[in-house]
Amino acid sequence: MHVKPEIRILAIDDGPLVSDRVTLIGTIFRGADWLECVIRTEITRDGFDATERIIELTKNTKHYSQISVIILDGITYAGFNVVDIHKLNDQTNIPVIVVMRSSPNFDKIKIALQNLKHPEERWNTIQRAGEVFGVGGKESIYIQIRGIDLSSAIEILHLTSIHSYIPEPLRVAHLIATGVG
Repeated sequence: MHVKPEIRILAIDDGPLVSDRVTLIGTIFRGADWLECVIRTEITRDGFDATERIIELTKNTKHYSQISVIILDGITYAGFNVVDIHKLNDQTNIPVIVVMRSSPNFDKIKIALQNLKHPEERWNTIQRAGEVFGVGGKESIYIQIRGIDLSSAIEILHLTSIHSYIPEPLRVAHLIATGVG
């Protein structure tokens, strides 16, 4: 993938868990410098609607045809509402990069899922997300990818991580989601 300095990125994060409906905020950036748009939707706490809501959110923005990559803050939102990154990529035709601040502890996740409805379905979606890659040096972040090669994903992360190891579009989505919650 050829990565331009002003690549259009949709980054998504969720707000705090204060009710059964949780706000998702998306920011659309050109590179790391230019916020073009803020979009929002809601999902169900510990539900099964995150993937569909993100697909709708993505396809319904006027910037849809220009988005080159979707960056997610993990694959679980609103508790354990798991995003199927294969379906997200397949139905939007946009590559997906999942960013995590720490390496996931899959043993603890699997145990926690036992407290929810349909734990096997959630676990299978988490497992299908694929290999977790460490990116960076001492202050590493971890990623999973779908529809993009690892070197292009790393290039996008380096291009957009200007204030920390977190890409600026995701950092801003987090700030807004936290503020509106």
